[in-house]
Amino acid sequence: QGQLVESGGGLVQPGGSLNLSCAASRSITTMYNIDWYRQASGKQREFVARSLFEDNADYAASVTGRFTVSRDNARNTIYLHMNMLRPEDTAVYYCHWQDWWGQGTQVTVSS
Repeated sequence: QGQLVESGGGLVQPGGSLNLSCAASRSITTMYNIDWYRQASGKQREFVARSLFEDNADYAASVTGRFTVSRDNARNTIYLHMNMLRPEDTAVYYCHWQDWWGQGTQVTVSS
């Protein structure tokens, strides 16, 4: 069983930026459709973004234009670049691929 390990969460003011990382325990060259999800307190987990393959990506409507995904195959890492953050972006962010889930990283947007 492989692993996904997220990092990069923290506290940021509204309008600020954060970059999350998801490190895989194997090569991501053939890992298509690596997803980012988030779960706010008391709410269901929701889809945020998908790294389809290379530079192709898909996004939830709520983050389109503000978040972007990228991948570094040499580092076996997928990134979620978050800009113009809002208080409603506060959640635990998870990386997901097939039946692999990371442990999550907390993002808090507050002044």
